[in-house]
Amino acid sequence: MKLELLLKSIAKHVTLSELEKHKLLTLFETKEYKAKTKLLEAGGICKDSFFVLNGIIRSYTIDDNLVEHTLSFASPEWWISDMYSYFSGKPGEVCIEVIEDAVVITLSREKQLELFNEIPKMERYFRILIENSLIANQQRLMDNMRLTAEERYEKFCNRYPEIKYCLPQKQIASYLGITPEFFSKMKKKLLTK
Repeated sequence: MKLELLLKSIAKHVTLSELEKHKLLTLFETKEYKAKTKLLEAGGICKDSFFVLNGIIRSYTIDDNLVEHTLSFASPEWWISDMYSYFSGKPGEVCIEVIEDAVVITLSREKQLELFNEIPKMERYFRILIENSLIANQQRLMDNMRLTAEERYEKFCNRYPEIKYCLPQKQIASYLGITPEFFSKMKKKLLTK
C-alpha cells in the first residue's frame, strides 16, 4: 500500500497508535498527475502540501526576464509546497510542476490544522520537517555563496541521488544557479577527470 510510505516517514519522527494512523489516513487524499501538470502557478494561493509517493515534482520561480530558478525537487517520501502561500493563505510567487508522472498525497491547510487538533503528535512531525527544511535552505544559501558550481553539483548529486538522471539538464542547471551551457561544459569537464 502506497500510504505506507507516508506512515514510514511519520514513524521516523513520532510514534502513532493504530487509531491515530487510521484517523490520519482519513484526512489525506491521494491524487495522480501526469508529467508537465502545473500544481501551482505564480500568483496563485497554495491550498495543498504534497507528499510524493511516486514521481518527481519541482518548485521554481520565474524572474522578470522570464528565467526559471528551481528551488527544490521532491521525489518519493518528500513533501513540497509553497510554504509562504500555504501558511499565509496569500498569493505566492512559486510554481509547482510535475516533472515525472506522480502519485501524491495532498493535505490542505484546513485538514492540517484539523490533524493537529485530532493528533497533536503530528504538529511535532511537521515542526521537525520545517526545521529540517530551514536548515537545508540555509545550507544551500551558504553553499551558493562559497562553493564552486562543481562543488554545488556534487552536493546536488548527494542530495538527489535517485533522480539526478531523470531530470532535464536545464532544470539541474537552474537549481545550481548556472546556465545550461555552462552546466554542459562543466559536466563534460568532470567526465574527463
